[in-house]
Amino acid sequence: MTVLICLGFGYSAQHYVAHYGRRFDRIVGTTRSKKNMMALRSRRLDGNAVEMLVFDGVSASSALVAAMADATVLLVSIAPDGNADPVLAHLHDAIAAAPRLASIVYLSTIAVYGNHDGRWIDETTPLTPALTRASNRIEAESAWQALGGAHGIPVAVIRIAGIYGPGANALETVKAGRARRILKPGQVFNRIHVDDLAQIIDKAVDMALMRRAGGIFNAADDEPAPPADPIMFAASLLGVVPPAEVAFEEARRTMTPFALSFYGESKRVRNDRIKSVLGVSLRYPTYREGLRALAIATAPSDQN
Repeated sequence: MTVLICLGFGYSAQHYVAHYGRRFDRIVGTTRSKKNMMALRSRRLDGNAVEMLVFDGVSASSALVAAMADATVLLVSIAPDGNADPVLAHLHDAIAAAPRLASIVYLSTIAVYGNHDGRWIDETTPLTPALTRASNRIEAESAWQALGGAHGIPVAVIRIAGIYGPGANALETVKAGRARRILKPGQVFNRIHVDDLAQIIDKAVDMALMRRAGGIFNAADDEPAPPADPIMFAASLLGVVPPAEVAFEEARRTMTPFALSFYGESKRVRNDRIKSVLGVSLRYPTYREGLRALAIATAPSDQN
């Protein structure tokens, strides 16, 4: 029996299960609270039932420890809490002892690379994080790789660019009147459609199960672009006037510290390894293909 355990059953994990859940005989997901657990328990993602358990990062239930003993694939999207990885703090021994565990996929972030002033970087680029939370991610990546190395379990670390997809994209922010066309010369971001991220995760699982190999991979699209470009394109797809341009120096006065932190880094992220090593062919190589598909999917149906 092939068992998937998603430690952190959020946006990315849910889309992975919706697209690829049929390859597993059993799927277990965790969430932080009983309220979330009850809400998620009633859902079926493209016909895939998910057993939901609570993992609050403070302690691990006996049910979760028992499920870990059956795990074949572990998908981890829970971020470090302060200086510690809550999964490794409470489930390290259960994971290390899991007799059938053959693949660990750890979802990280391209923030581990820090700022490179718009230059191209890849998986070999030295890590110079500017943010404390990114430093904690580096420590977590190393800890997961060490666990895998000690027990012969392939570990894929996926460093993810800005995720967008259904319900979370420039079209939605424009329609809601929340979009801001912020101009900062030289600023570029990479993005990744959540469906392409799901594909990357599944290819990493395949590589572990078939070739017993892991590695580090950038989940990013082909075209890093200024943050205002997707807003402009989304407005054109919707047939509305785009929001007015706002200089970064003006916009920063009303930004949250979290939002502001993204503008402190600019880099162009290469994605060659997901193609050459994992065999990924991006469905949405730029934000244009991704937003166009989302616009079609959410367009009102013709009633005539």
